[in-house]
Amino acid sequence: MIVGAYEYMPPYFVFRMRKYFFLLLISVGLNCIAQTKQQLRDSLKNASNELSFHPDSIDLRLKKAGWNIQLEEWRKAKDEYDIVLKTHPTNIAALYFRAFVNEKLGRYNFARLDYENLLLLVPGNFEGQLGLALLNQKDKHYTEAYDQLNRLCNQFPDSAVAYAARAGMELERNMLELAEYDYSEALKRDPQQTDYLLNRVEIRLRLGKHKEAREDLDSLLALGISKGELREYYKRIKRSER
Repeated sequence: MIVGAYEYMPPYFVFRMRKYFFLLLISVGLNCIAQTKQQLRDSLKNASNELSFHPDSIDLRLKKAGWNIQLEEWRKAKDEYDIVLKTHPTNIAALYFRAFVNEKLGRYNFARLDYENLLLLVPGNFEGQLGLALLNQKDKHYTEAYDQLNRLCNQFPDSAVAYAARAGMELERNMLELAEYDYSEALKRDPQQTDYLLNRVEIRLRLGKHKEAREDLDSLLALGISKGELREYYKRIKRSER
């Protein structure tokens, strides 16, 4: 895991239907309780005020950048990470999160460089490898991205996230049998993850595995997903069985 000056919440992933996207839920010195925009702005203001009294504090600058990210102020967050890395070029947290905001800004080559520099400092780091693979997929470097995710699954065989990330890529590229296998492997490691189950339902419906799809839907009901949210899936199964 990446070690920074503040508590780090690992990335979580949401995979829906044919697309997957990488949602980074960042907790760099922040609590993880949902806050209103105004509360976030107040927290940012407090962090900025603290930083004005201690402009050389790396911890405070990282904290402020974290609030900028929470408010989706990507450019301002990047500026803070630039300052940190100018004087502390090996700061792992700053490299990792600058890669993230560079990707958000569409600066893919800069994001790739940050991930690569991070991996030079921390070879084999899970988050760095995963971020780089998903960036390459987003930038249409498909072969490189898939090779990277294959390596990640081999290096971290107990990681549900690694298998789910590869499954998401396979689903997006219509490699349905492989995607079903990888979501199944992810679910062995994290059976409560409803997003993985939803995607496996979609895959199984497309593969004509209606009995298995129904079993997944029933599992989702048992995990607390309302029947209303799953109604269209059940309807699709009924239509296919006529």
